Amino acid sequence: MDIELARIAGGSVTLHDARRKRRWSVELEPFEIGVFAVTEEQFAEMLGETARHPRRPAVDMSWLRAIRFCNAASEWEGLDPAYTFDGEEVTWHVDADGFRLPTEAEWEHACRAGSTGPHYGPLAEIAWSSADGVTAPQAVGGKLPNLNGLFDTLGNTWEWCWDLLDPARYADYRVFRGGGFADDSWSVRASTRRGGAPRMHHDDVGLRVARGGFDAQDAAQGWSARADAERADPDGPLPSGWTPRR
Repeated sequence: MDIELARIAGGSVTLHDARRKRRWSVELEPFEIGVFAVTEEQFAEMLGETARHPRRPAVDMSWLRAIRFCNAASEWEGLDPAYTFDGEEVTWHVDADGFRLPTEAEWEHACRAGSTGPHYGPLAEIAWSSADGVTAPQAVGGKLPNLNGLFDTLGNTWEWCWDLLDPARYADYRVFRGGGFADDSWSVRASTRRGGAPRMHHDDVGLRVARGGFDAQDAAQGWSARADAERADPDGPLPSGWTPRR
């Protein structure tokens, strides 16, 4: 299976937590990320099936299925799988060299490609969105890439990341990024965060794989298990009308 990757130089990216009204800078080591979202053809090849629309992004993809695809792709290529499972509890072994989901920090850094605005170019030229009037994901690579050579990081389909959305409010919901073919310009931005439960799947959510192992444990590229535990504590300022999960 041929997954084309681009090498992304290390650097810094600023993330935000709207509930806690926090912004912070993350320093990243170099990593690799897919030039395109995973396509129907690549996903079908893994299952021994035939894709109906080979060059369209694979969608209706839950977070758990995306994780399992990463492991299967690693095994296909003879790489160490990045994830292990205990039921539906997933552990990321950050030193593994196999395919995995990008962290939020990696995804945004790769998407921005040095840009500081909401889009890395004129939206009509770089992203499939509601302005195009399409009713399904379009073949990958149909719009202009960013300066990292990545296509469709904005628009066409949302892409799963490794990180939890907001564990104090949404428990095990995971983040997806980038906006989809039916979203307006407000959603199709480099900083927009949405998410869903690990078993959730929609017709505009897929994945883009990353690679890169790091000399660490339970922490890498802007994510840490300790920070997740701290974020799960609902203490601190809460938005009006908001109550913590029970």
